[in-house]
Order: sequence, then C-alpha cells, then structure tokens
Amino acid sequence: MPTFIASDPVWQKKFERARLPVVGDDVMSQLGATVVHKALAKLLVDRGVKVEESYQLNVGGDADFLNMLEQERLRSKRESKTSAVRAMIPYDVPLRIGPSDYVDFLANEKVCYIWMKGRYFGGAPLRIDVKLSVIDAPNSAGIVIDAVRAAKIGLDRGISGPLTSVSAYGFKHPPVQMSYEEAKRKFELFIEGKEGR
Repeated sequence: MPTFIASDPVWQKKFERARLPVVGDDVMSQLGATVVHKALAKLLVDRGVKVEESYQLNVGGDADFLNMLEQERLRSKRESKTSAVRAMIPYDVPLRIGPSDYVDFLANEKVCYIWMKGRYFGGAPLRIDVKLSVIDAPNSAGIVIDAVRAAKIGLDRGISGPLTSVSAYGFKHPPVQMSYEEAKRKFELFIEGKEGR
C-alpha cells in the first residue's frame, strides 16, 4: 500500500519506542514499471543524456488500481512512484508518474507505458517508448519475502526504526532513496552484519 509509514518521522519514532524495525514504503515489484523507469533514468544520466521530460502511465484491473480511483490514495501513490524516479536524476525534470486508470477486464495484469525525452551529444534529440506488461500479484512476492527476512534480522539484532537498506532496495518511497546498485550493496552488507540498517 502506498501509505507512508517507514518514511514518516512520526511513525519512525513510534517504531523506535516500541523497539521494532520497520521497512517500506510502497513495495516495488521484482520487475515492474518503477524499477524499469528508475533503471532507464539512471542509465541516461550515467551515459550523459540530459533528461528533459518523462511520464509513466499504468493501467490494471486489480484491487490496487480500483482503490486508486479514490483521489486521496492516488496522490500518495503518484508521490511514491515519482520520488523513486526523481532520485535517479540529479536535476529538476518535469515528471508525471502513476496509475492512470482501472480497467476491470485486465484483472491482475498491469500494463505500463514509459516515455522519456532527452538530448545527448551536440543536442541531438532522444526519445524512449517502453511498454511493459506483467502479472502483478507474484511480481512483488520475492521482494516482500526479502523485506520480511530483513525485518526478522533487524528484530534479532535489536535494531529499531527504519531499515534503510532493504527499504531502498525494495520500496518506492523509502526513508532514504538510493540507486538500485547502492541499495543492493548496502542490503547485502546489512544481511552480512556489516551495515547497521
């Protein structure tokens, strides 16, 4: 769910006082729209492409998309997905990211369209159009298992409050945004006991 808990300082303090670890917010699929969009944004920046604009439109037919018809829920979902991509681009870029519509006959299939516009050497224009189609339910299962295992490690080690490494690795709106590579490295170090959170 896109409700912000692990990234909210008030909730962080509540978990610290209760001596409990917390992970989140808004789980990222194993390979979904946000993961692909983040990877493309980072690739373009790393290769010297100036990203000028980008959007991501998602449609689906499951309960998540049905809930997004309610504007209040849609706002936090858009913020969550946008912050994940924005963290990969070190300058301001117009972005429009988030669920676009509920299409009941898609059932648990999620279809995403990513469009990016930029310029590379000599000001030459670049456009990327991607369409991704996934079955949504199993797409987050592995990440949720990783998050549960990380929470158990945190609990066993007496760590309270947000677990930043697994949150950045598996969630769209973590307390601390990181590139996928950095988050994965820090998460592996956390598992090995070499990283505190």
